[in-house]
Order: sequence, then structure tokens, then C-alpha cells
Amino acid sequence: MKIEPDKKKLIEMAHYRMPFGKYKGRYLVDLPEPYYIWFQQKGFPEGKLGNLLQAMLEIKVNGLESIIHKIQKDFPKDYL
Repeated sequence: MKIEPDKKKLIEMAHYRMPFGKYKGRYLVDLPEPYYIWFQQKGFPEGKLGNLLQAMLEIKVNGLESIIHKIQKDFPKDYL
């Protein structure tokens, strides 16, 4: 069985901006890792934002931010 990432979800994640708080308006990929760790300890928000934050934490922990930056560059938000 071959597992492939959902391209639309990756593009959406690459262009998603934090909707509130200290980092409001910043791309999720640009949020500092300690902020993600804080959410992990306190509990991620429910729904889409929480899912995106959890996924981005995994990307950051594994040092894969460059992939998200490449997606931002190669696939503009209006690509969807």
C-alpha cells in the first residue's frame, strides 16, 4: 500500500496563518517551536486549527520546514 500526502492539505497548511494571539497573522510554519510545545502541553484547539498545529509540530520536530517553504514558493495560495 502506497501512502501519499494530500497535496491540497499541504498547500493549505503552507499558507495558513495563525488567527489569534501573539503570533496572529504569521504563517504556521513561521511560529516558534516552543509555541507548539506550549500548545501540546496545554492542549491544541479543537477542529481544523488544532489539526494543522499538530501536523506542523511534527514537521518542525523533524526539521522539514524547508518543504513547507518550498510549497509556499511553488504553489501560491490561489493555486487551490
